Amino acid sequence: MGTAFSIDTPVKVARYGIHSVISLVDDTLIEQMRKFYCEKEGEAYTPITKHDEDFRARRITAYLDLVNRIVQRQFAELKASAFEPGTEITKYFEMLPEDSVLKAAWQHMLACPDAKLKADLQKSLRESIKPGDINVNIMTKLDRNNYDNQGALLPAEFSDALSALRGYAQSNLESAIVFSAGINRRLYGYAEQFKDFYADAAGHIKKRIILKVSDFRSSIVQGKFFAKKGLWISEYRVESGLNCGGHAFATDGFLMGPILEEFRVKRQQLIEELHKVYNEALKLKEKMPFAKAHEVRITAQGGIGTYKEDKFLQQHYGLNATGWATPFLLCPEVTNVDPITLEKLRRAGEKDLYLSEVSPLGVPFNSLRDSLSDIEKDQKVMKGRPGSACPKGHLVSNTEFTPEPICTASRQYQKLKIDQLNTLDLDEGEYKKRFDAVIVKACICHDLGQPALTKNAIETRVPGFTAVCPGPNLAYFSKISTLKEMTDHIYGRINLLNDTPRPNMFIKELGMYVDYLKKDITKSLGIMNDHKIKYFTEFKNNLLDGIEYYRKLFPQMVEESLEYRTKALNDLEACNQQLLAVVKEFAPAFANSIPALV
Repeated sequence: MGTAFSIDTPVKVARYGIHSVISLVDDTLIEQMRKFYCEKEGEAYTPITKHDEDFRARRITAYLDLVNRIVQRQFAELKASAFEPGTEITKYFEMLPEDSVLKAAWQHMLACPDAKLKADLQKSLRESIKPGDINVNIMTKLDRNNYDNQGALLPAEFSDALSALRGYAQSNLESAIVFSAGINRRLYGYAEQFKDFYADAAGHIKKRIILKVSDFRSSIVQGKFFAKKGLWISEYRVESGLNCGGHAFATDGFLMGPILEEFRVKRQQLIEELHKVYNEALKLKEKMPFAKAHEVRITAQGGIGTYKEDKFLQQHYGLNATGWATPFLLCPEVTNVDPITLEKLRRAGEKDLYLSEVSPLGVPFNSLRDSLSDIEKDQKVMKGRPGSACPKGHLVSNTEFTPEPICTASRQYQKLKIDQLNTLDLDEGEYKKRFDAVIVKACICHDLGQPALTKNAIETRVPGFTAVCPGPNLAYFSKISTLKEMTDHIYGRINLLNDTPRPNMFIKELGMYVDYLKKDITKSLGIMNDHKIKYFTEFKNNLLDGIEYYRKLFPQMVEESLEYRTKALNDLEACNQQLLAVVKEFAPAFANSIPALV
């Protein structure tokens, strides 16, 4: 969800028992939001400036503690409100799913004719509810080293990711931290220093660790890394490689269905392996081992669009929960989206949502065509001054021209790179290709923060232009909705889908992977080698294995209509034919190589 969209979502939804995640990337935005909410809530605000020691971690701690105080006050008011139509506590229970035990108890209370018994039931209900978690996220790849005011390199614990971890660890939250985008060994190792990540004698973990993963093998590898330090992974959050929002970390052709199947089959194996390693580590630390493994939750997210899809995932794969994000961009009650971008999102169709190359990380990034950020970027190119001033620098990584890393979206890098291109005597077509690859990069670490500032009328020294990163699923939602309407859709009480024909979520992802493979092969034709051929062959074979898996899976979706299942199988065969057409199209390019694509 980027940085701004859910920066204060817990303030809006946590009191209703809904979990959400705050990104810890942008400490400047976090400090701006802390000032905003201190003023709004009547709390004293003392700035934490960039000249203060350990300012990044301190900003994060202060903001998270503030959000926690606000949520606790809100929840206390909700619990004290009357069980009457339109009250906060009534809204809490109305939004629960229909199969919720709590909702059934609430409905029983409403129907109770005895006044004393009804009062007792209400008391019990108030004691049974709890707020949602204020979770946080660190994108592990964003781990810039930092320097002091004299330009000296600071110790590793002051890097962006480690400072963010410290900021969370020192907060008074009892929730979870989500690590996404792969392994960062120094970040993972740093977690070992904070007691809140360890289980207490009763097995309770104050600050749980969640890993966002793309496959089972990665879960084992990362889980063991933590287990060897005496740290337990409480949740493995499986996300679609392409059918998601934000950065898209494509797998090697492994599809979500087969990945979830592996978790379903090997879940107990995962727990047992990690529990053994975990207990051995605890003994080395002279801590008491646990006879029984702690809870391990397996959850999934990425492209879910209907109640029946959600229900099938949870029932068939035994998932503990699912995650929804992109549709909430159309829910102003929950997320921060400026009015212009909100209207663009509302009207967006399939062709308006695409995998772009705008991210300076060099990772495909889900984008909205003609976002305010893209328009501003293009105008700078037309004025002959491409690139950003790089006001925050969280994505610096390139040392092609400078001893210290700079961002490929920065004005500095793009000028140096274009100057280099001008010396190469390239033909017009090749020059344009390379020029476009330079100027496509956008200042997303700054522009992703802009919606919260615009929506809340927060003045800022450096103006930004909204970047937004919805998943492809947004094409099938067009209604600007309330929180209750969105939860009603998720739990099958109403339908918010528009009239655009929407494929099954697994089919959507498969189609994206076939397109991804074709584009990747096309880009590699001039630099093909045996390593790439082996990669593309395995990618193709993994897709074919996934297609075969879905041939057996779709008939099992008995909650769906026969028409739905038939269409899913027909769409699956169409994807299969598209994949075979890609193989046939590029076969000549691989004809003299071993292994061959076919």
